[in-house]
Amino acid sequence: MSTRTTRKKTAVAVAPAAQTAHSKGYTSFFDGVAAILEDARRVSARSVNAIMTATYWEIGRKIVEHEQGGKARAEYKETLLEKLAADLTSRFGRGFGVDNLQRFRQFYLAYPPSQIYATVSRKSPGELHRDTAPILSTPSRESEGAILPAVSAEYFLALIAARFPLPWSAYVRLLAVKSEPGRRFYETEALRGG
Repeated sequence: MSTRTTRKKTAVAVAPAAQTAHSKGYTSFFDGVAAILEDARRVSARSVNAIMTATYWEIGRKIVEHEQGGKARAEYKETLLEKLAADLTSRFGRGFGVDNLQRFRQFYLAYPPSQIYATVSRKSPGELHRDTAPILSTPSRESEGAILPAVSAEYFLALIAARFPLPWSAYVRLLAVKSEPGRRFYETEALRGG
């Protein structure tokens, strides 16, 4: 009998005849299973990136909406972002400093709702008609009754995520491009490059 090593580094005895039959079909079987897992991991990472990017856009929307309701906007804005940064960091940990919150706000302003909702509607015809709803009505305003009743917050984030196929870090770099046509050009190029 020969031995082979399993994942736990323990030897398992395999009869010589079984080893030959085992090797012939098992290698392609194993490769197929491994390919499924590798594909799933890649898809999962892309999905998480897209959902997080949509989440940052939605946080930016909430910041902008809240600021517009304030009286002394410049003073109020800094106080709001500092307090929000402290509270989010306390609850969720790193990644929600004032600089990032300002990026979320800038991201929302660079990719306005009309552009996002138009893309979402094209990708999901008949499911969600944002052109008939107020431009800022989203699931986060549920208590105000300003959303379409059949759209959950999770579903809405997934729809927005479809608009952001690049990872968040790519959008952060794109925010440095001041002109909208230039930003669209570089976004398209990044998508072509994989």
